[in-house]
Amino acid sequence: MKNHRRDYRLALLYSTLNKLFDILPEILLGVAVNVVVEQKSSWVATLTGYKGLMAQLFILGAATFAIWVLESIFQYLYSIKWRNLAQNVEHQLRVDVYKHLQNAKIEDIEATPTGELISTINDDVNQMERFLENGVNQIVQLVVSTVLIGFVFLYCSPIIALFAVAPIPFIVTGAFYFQHRLQPRFLHVRQMAANIGATLTRNLLGLMTIKTYTTEDYEAKRVEKVSADFQKANYDTIKISSMVTPIIRMFVLTGFLCTMLIGGYLTIQGQMNVGVFSILIFLSQRLLWPFNTLAEITVDYQRVMASTTRVLNLLTWPVEQNQKIKEAVSISQATQNQDIKFEDISFKYPNSQQNVLEKFNLHIKAQQTIGFVGESGSGKTTLIKLLCRFYAPQKGQIRFGNQDVSNFDLHEWRGLSALVSQEPFLFDGTVRENILYGSFDKSEKAVIEAAQTAGLHEFVMTLPDGYHTHVGQRGVLLSGGQKQRISIARAVIKDAPILILDEATSAVDNETELAIQRAIEKMAHHKTTIIIAHRLSTIRHADQIYVMNKGQIVEQGDHEELVGLNGKYARLWCIQTGVKID
Repeated sequence: MKNHRRDYRLALLYSTLNKLFDILPEILLGVAVNVVVEQKSSWVATLTGYKGLMAQLFILGAATFAIWVLESIFQYLYSIKWRNLAQNVEHQLRVDVYKHLQNAKIEDIEATPTGELISTINDDVNQMERFLENGVNQIVQLVVSTVLIGFVFLYCSPIIALFAVAPIPFIVTGAFYFQHRLQPRFLHVRQMAANIGATLTRNLLGLMTIKTYTTEDYEAKRVEKVSADFQKANYDTIKISSMVTPIIRMFVLTGFLCTMLIGGYLTIQGQMNVGVFSILIFLSQRLLWPFNTLAEITVDYQRVMASTTRVLNLLTWPVEQNQKIKEAVSISQATQNQDIKFEDISFKYPNSQQNVLEKFNLHIKAQQTIGFVGESGSGKTTLIKLLCRFYAPQKGQIRFGNQDVSNFDLHEWRGLSALVSQEPFLFDGTVRENILYGSFDKSEKAVIEAAQTAGLHEFVMTLPDGYHTHVGQRGVLLSGGQKQRISIARAVIKDAPILILDEATSAVDNETELAIQRAIEKMAHHKTTIIIAHRLSTIRHADQIYVMNKGQIVEQGDHEELVGLNGKYARLWCIQTGVKID
């Protein structure tokens, strides 16, 4: 809240003034009793000089009206301030967490269910709103009313003040005791809520698979189980939170009885003015009864702290390693077309005992087209993740020219490459917006040229709104090949010197594959192109093809050379084409 100091200071002031004017009517009731009993000798007569009873009552009426107006004004002002502050802080925290999450390490993001992250950024941040809108104000007003009324009691009767405030330490101690017991339970509740979010997100994304395998009942039971876990966690919390108010209420009753009995005795004995006794009776309720809200505040505080803890835990995630700007080597100072070298690379994924790559070496010449083939798990995609710096090798280094790629500014380095993955991600927008993603300043002409290069233009022109046709969430309104061509057009318009295609044709039909191959040939001109493929036809014309197995290169050469070796590549070629190799 440090960026909103002026707002919360004004909110604190308005809450304080509102509580001041909220307490004054009870004092005026005592003054009114004094007027009726004492009449011409009343406090009002002594203070104003008006002896007439009606005149005194009119003065009290005017004062009451003014106080209620001021109380209402400050209630409106603090309500506006606290609510706006809640919205501002909530917005700022959500944006900060999202930005931090974007820069977090891929290994942490991949290890956490997407639904849980969404639940934390959305639901847990939203939990703050209720507490900031009302809870903080309740705390402020509780403190202000206790202090102000305590002074009134102390002034009127120190002995009654002592007995009236005696329960307060017990009330506060009880509140903190229950708060301590509620904290882990609310954390458990929020974790169960996150589990529901993760399960629902996964199931909704996999709805087609669920329907295809007719597992609706199975998944419904899984959702029912996580919902029941959430229900049980709430039951455990409710058992304790429901005890707080009744216990505090008993302490409040003790203070009220002490005020009534001692004050009544002193008034009967003539040692206390009946007006003073009336003020103390009225204010005793206002002194201790608000502590009933302490129970509610305690519960709300623990609920919001459980959520806030989860949110702030995301902010502790380490971000991707990047060179300090002063130390980073600028890409502009290096020629963008340089050789890429993997030198003695050893790498294993977090929580894995086995290396994916072990002392791996590779030299990719600038502006060449390179192909990688091999079984799943052989390390092909891992090379791309290391090259894009999604992960860092435990040993060795990757060089671009004479520079270790870790010396480059992370964003500048990634700006040198365009990645087309096996499962292209399209945003819920238009065809044009998806092509322009990451290259927002490019012209309409560039969009059309990129689409033509990707073999997409003719299809787009058949759409109802052309390039302004919406593709739906994740491109659901398009076929796999159409989505892939949009992804390729996105890479074309970026015009990066390094082009990376990770299984870009594995999920498309033969005609679409041929169109994509032609698009790749156009794109690869004067670029360093790295292609990972299961379909060997995609890399048949590559300058150099590498066959990988268990993190090592077992064969290399161009297509004709590898076929001539009659080894692993030749066997793959035979399987895919049905051509027998002698």
